[in-house]
Amino acid sequence: MVRVLFVCLGNICRSPMAEALFREQVKEAGLEGKIEVDSAGTGGWHVGEQPHEGTRLKLGEKGIGTEGMEGRQLSQADVEEFEYVIAMDAENLGNIHKLAGRDSDVYTARLLDFVPDHEMDDVPDPFFTGDFDEAYELIEEGCRRLLAFVREREGL
Repeated sequence: MVRVLFVCLGNICRSPMAEALFREQVKEAGLEGKIEVDSAGTGGWHVGEQPHEGTRLKLGEKGIGTEGMEGRQLSQADVEEFEYVIAMDAENLGNIHKLAGRDSDVYTARLLDFVPDHEMDDVPDPFFTGDFDEAYELIEEGCRRLLAFVREREGL
């Protein structure tokens, strides 16, 4: 089983959106039994909370559910147990690297690293911008390209 973890700051906007989108893409590709998906936040402010209303509404427009999802904080076990830990921005990627340490084998990147032809490097946080449409578009494209990368790298 290949395990992919999406990480943002609070785990209520971007990373749960990525988790739900990637899970849907994995299902559409017929890889449900081969790729496991989760999300976490580097901060603990929203532990136990459901995804942000804006995330739920945007995903709902696309017929993608968030049932059973709740905020949790990134842990040391995550960087040891997941093969891919994908951050929504540079700040969170730095926090992942601090937690993982230099000797870690975990594959880390920003989601938009998989979209090199895009002018943005980070997915803006809709908690602060209010733009869940922009976040969705960036995350959907990043997840699609990440899935292609994982499939090729893992031979799926």
